[in-house]
Amino acid sequence: MSYFNPCNRHQLYLLLPSIDEWLPENHLARFIIEVIDQLDLTRLTSHYSGKGSQACHPAMMLALLVYGYATGTFSSRKIERATHDLVTFRFIAVNQHPDHDTIANFRKTFLQELQELFVQVLAIAQEMKLFKLGNISLDGTKIKANASKHKALSHGHIEKLEAQLREEVQFLLNKAEQTDEQESEHDFDLPAEIERREQRLEALAAAKAKIAERVQARDQQAQKDYEEKISRREAQQKAGQKPRGREPKAPETGPCAQGNRA
Repeated sequence: MSYFNPCNRHQLYLLLPSIDEWLPENHLARFIIEVIDQLDLTRLTSHYSGKGSQACHPAMMLALLVYGYATGTFSSRKIERATHDLVTFRFIAVNQHPDHDTIANFRKTFLQELQELFVQVLAIAQEMKLFKLGNISLDGTKIKANASKHKALSHGHIEKLEAQLREEVQFLLNKAEQTDEQESEHDFDLPAEIERREQRLEALAAAKAKIAERVQARDQQAQKDYEEKISRREAQQKAGQKPRGREPKAPETGPCAQGNRA
């Protein structure tokens, strides 16, 4: 038997409202969840052995990807952050926070299954007369089919509609993969050594100390330059020469001095 984290969006909290109250009834996230609840996810759930730690439920993970891709969020890292920052993603994730590696691995592991399930979601939305699912067009305008007087769609037209949906899903999955690959080369997250607050505070203190050292060195050099200018002017005056230029101004010191050039 497989083991999954509870996925109860009606759960009540002592100090917080029910998760079910987080979004309006007509929200896209609710619609996507309800559609996915009608799908057969056996090919996903049967993959889990039931051993080891509890896994995120495949229905929740699929909903995260469908909603993310439908609304233009293709990065696994951004989806992870959104489960913390955005109420829509928190609602879908049932206040759980799968990390970006878990999200990316889920997509890679079940790529073929996700493509089929994603197409089913779009097909159901299309059958329910939705013109768009988030940013995904469902009106079939890309297909130049002959108009028919019959209510029933021809077999050929149905195949064209399905092909269009598959092409759309393939594009979205490819874009998600490319986005993750690009971000893996440019990690925007905090370095691992400063993730924890205590380590961040130590790193901040060290950075502040280094800046203070640069400020002190800058101020010392500025003071030295000022004293040399004064000495030259005094030497010129003693020699009976008139110093050129304005009287040197004593340098300002501190972090904000000279345009904050630390």
